Amino acid sequence: MGRRVLLIEDEPNIIEAISYILSRDGWTVHTHADGETAMDKVHQGVPDLVILDVMLPGRSGYDILRDLRAEAATAHVPVMMLTARGQAKDRELAEALGVTRFMTKPFSNAEVLETVRALAAP
Repeated sequence: MGRRVLLIEDEPNIIEAISYILSRDGWTVHTHADGETAMDKVHQGVPDLVILDVMLPGRSGYDILRDLRAEAATAHVPVMMLTARGQAKDRELAEALGVTRFMTKPFSNAEVLETVRALAAP
């Protein structure tokens, strides 16, 4: 069975870069760019992993992470948050809400791939 990742990100170059490296690694990548409707996308088919931007139109990644952790169907799904804001308070908030991994932009393709593989390991 293929591994599925949902990338919730609104920057086209980041969407393109992450989609490319993950699909080459065998992942099926679904993308979504709007915070307001992100949970609707999750409910269409719970992914094996969520990559979540902090700053999104509509709702923040923190709000979406809170929703993911509050629902039984998604509480266990690993979530990697991406942000240009790497301050300690941002990381602390994400950790308090239950993030699995927190990564600051810019990041290397190798770093993303290594992290995704680690999060997907049984």
